[in-house]
Amino acid sequence: MDLLEAVQIKRHRLTVAQFQRMKEAGVFSPDVRLELIEGEVVEPVPRGSRQRSAVNRLSCLLLEAIGDRAIVSPQLALRLDPMTELKPDLTVCKARDDLYASAWPTGADALLVIEIADVALDYDVRVKGPLYARYGVPEYWIFDLPARALRRFRKPRGDKYTDVSAFETPDIIALPGLQGTRVDLAGVL
Repeated sequence: MDLLEAVQIKRHRLTVAQFQRMKEAGVFSPDVRLELIEGEVVEPVPRGSRQRSAVNRLSCLLLEAIGDRAIVSPQLALRLDPMTELKPDLTVCKARDDLYASAWPTGADALLVIEIADVALDYDVRVKGPLYARYGVPEYWIFDLPARALRRFRKPRGDKYTDVSAFETPDIIALPGLQGTRVDLAGVL
C-alpha cells in the first residue's frame, strides 16, 4: 500500500480522451514520451541511442519482410481500453484500408507488439507485459539489449502469457498472423 492509499486520498484518473485533449492543449511537453496506464500518466525511461538504433533496424527488417500485408508502426499509440494507452517501440497491426485514420489500433488489431529494452526491462516485463496479455495482444517481444537476447511471449491468458521463451542472438523467427513470413533478427542486437 502506498502512502496516498494509506491516508485515503482520492486519485483522479484520466480517460484516453481526456489525456489526448490535454496533450493537444499543450499541457504536456511534446518532447516527453508519455503513456496512460489505467488512468495514470506515466513517463517511461527516456530512450538512448542504442535503443533508437535497434528500433530503426527492426523497422526496416519488418517492413521488408511484411510489405503491405500488415502495418508496421514505430512508437504509435495502442489503445487498450478507455483508460490505457501505451506507446510500444513497434507494433505490427492488421492491415486496414484506412491505415487506422478512423480509429487508433487496439489490442485486437495488433499481431505483434515489440519493446526494445535497454534500461527499462522491468517496466516492459512487469507493467506492460500483463497489460498486453490482458487486452489480447497475441505475441509480445522484448529485445533485451544488455543481455543481447530476445524474450518472446505468446498465448495470452488473463494477465500473463503462457508460452514464454528466450533466444540469445536470435536468428530467423516466424511472424505471428502472417502465414509463412519470417524475419532474420540476427542484426538487431
